Amino acid sequence: MKAAVYYATGAPDVFKYEDVPDPECHPRGIVLDVEAVSIEGGDVLNRAGGMLPNTPHIVGYQAAGTIVEVGSEVTDRKVGQRVATSSGDGSHASKRSVPVRGSWLLPDNLSTEEGACIPVPFGTADDCLFEFGHLQAGETVLVQGGAGGVGLAAIQLAKRAGATVIATASSQAKLDFLQQLGVDHCINYVEADLLEEVMRITDNKGVNLVVDPVGGEVLQNSIRAIGYRGRVVTVGNAGREVRKFDISSLMGGNQSITGVFLGAEIATDRAYNMIQSHIESIARGELKVIIDKQFPLSDAAAAHAYIESRQAIGRVLLIP
Repeated sequence: MKAAVYYATGAPDVFKYEDVPDPECHPRGIVLDVEAVSIEGGDVLNRAGGMLPNTPHIVGYQAAGTIVEVGSEVTDRKVGQRVATSSGDGSHASKRSVPVRGSWLLPDNLSTEEGACIPVPFGTADDCLFEFGHLQAGETVLVQGGAGGVGLAAIQLAKRAGATVIATASSQAKLDFLQQLGVDHCINYVEADLLEEVMRITDNKGVNLVVDPVGGEVLQNSIRAIGYRGRVVTVGNAGREVRKFDISSLMGGNQSITGVFLGAEIATDRAYNMIQSHIESIARGELKVIIDKQFPLSDAAAAHAYIESRQAIGRVLLIP
């Protein structure tokens, strides 16, 4: 099979487009012909400086395609079905082997490209908002990095739940797009003071919940933006900044900060079924997958560089 591989971590140009052996099918797994790869933030971070468990390495969490082989112990999948998949690596290739519990069936009226984009962003956003963020109708949520994959999913899910949504982005073009998704208040964090804007919007009360996929200094501001009994959910580190925080200020307001990692939950029945329900909702047109741009798998370096340029609004795909 063909794959975008690398032998050392680093800049996008570490990618090489090569022939590699086809993956083996586990007795409790499936193999699919990959038709669309959704590049996740974690894929970019891993390529830039993550672990290198083998060489050449095939990075990537998320891809969708058609099943071509089914393991001997699998009873609920068959050759020819289209699935979205999520696993620890291996998405940047023309074939992929995953555990059956890392796959979700795609309805006939949902494109494979859309399906590739759903499990990680929508599963993560749901966990941030509801399972760990405890968002209720009528509350106000601040979504940092609103134009990213988790941000776009969180905005839609929060609005559907009856929350008031404040979203941040780095350009007016991105904010204009977010308003089309129903965002109530937009903040350009490059031009405006985030805390001043949040307090103005909330009459100095602060927000009930922050979903923060950025980390670093942005996370510090997220903590400052919450009101009494406010919650901050931190997920990922898109800003690639590691720093220590003084969280003693949380005590006075009975506030909390929680870290979320979908990978630790994704195999549970709750999370697995939740992701399948989002796939069904998107197929019915109740939620949207936003696809910014598509690149050939052979141009994985250009696709990763495009993501790192922070121009994208939504998902960037690789097509084998």
